[in-house]
Amino acid sequence: MTTGPIDVHAHWLPEELFGLPPGSPLPPMHGRDGQLYLGDLPLYFETEAMTDPRRVIADTDAAGLGTRVLSAPPFAFPVVDDPGVDEYVGHFNDALAGACRDSGDRLLGLGLVSLHDVDSARAQMDQIAASGVIRGIAVPPLLGSTSFDVAPMRDLLRLAAERDLAVLVHPMQLPRPEWASYYLVNLIGNPVETTTAAASLVLGGVLEELPNLRICMLHGGGCAPALVGRWEHGWKQRADVRTAETRSPREGFAGLWFDTLTHDAAALELLRAQSDPTHLMCGSDYPFDMGLPQPLELPHAAGIDDATLERNARKFLGL
Repeated sequence: MTTGPIDVHAHWLPEELFGLPPGSPLPPMHGRDGQLYLGDLPLYFETEAMTDPRRVIADTDAAGLGTRVLSAPPFAFPVVDDPGVDEYVGHFNDALAGACRDSGDRLLGLGLVSLHDVDSARAQMDQIAASGVIRGIAVPPLLGSTSFDVAPMRDLLRLAAERDLAVLVHPMQLPRPEWASYYLVNLIGNPVETTTAAASLVLGGVLEELPNLRICMLHGGGCAPALVGRWEHGWKQRADVRTAETRSPREGFAGLWFDTLTHDAAALELLRAQSDPTHLMCGSDYPFDMGLPQPLELPHAAGIDDATLERNARKFLGL
């Protein structure tokens, strides 16, 4: 594998899968005049940045990175229980493995799994683990109204930990009426989804059950770093916060992994103060408009050097 900083948060989807998983509530993706759309919604980047590994590698070079770790955009998460999901997941994972193998050691992957079917997910993870180039899985923070503290998401984490696979948690921009304007579904919704998932892990006993689990909260953990003290106070004061018999939230939070995509130096400093510094990794959200073309600038400004970022990411990916 190429040496240098590793971007753990980048997206890729082959054009033949732009129709999205069977049963998806979202309209298909499509290219128009070289630009990518989700239905009629412009995504504000060029189609080939999502589909062409050669373009991805060129942009990786331009960002000063050694390696990018590709995962599906959140639109492609199979969040609906449909009999055609297994085929879609298999097609994506096979295509991802091929793109990574052909990249000259510049690309690695995080695959998809059938979120509603633990037996299918087990077989898919076995194939992922055997691939060598797909180092884990990418999953949403919520499935319906539940997160990682209950089945089936908790079962998926158990399977990943048993196979030494990394887990990347990416929010989905779930709509709510009060977020209908100003792109609040992303600006507020994404961090809130991630925060809910982090709380389910920290307060739900998941990290105690699965001490070897490597699970990354993106966008710097959303709102969670600012809420650890509040969780700690509630855990001390209220029995219902302690029902899973966990260690303190401060201790649990240190077991999570994070990318550095906070969009703000002060927020990254707070994340560093609340997390394990060996669990911080570079993330760009490539190629989306909320991502950073130069994702190393923010951690560099916070005093996190390339060697640390690479070392942390290698540990997360099991390299």
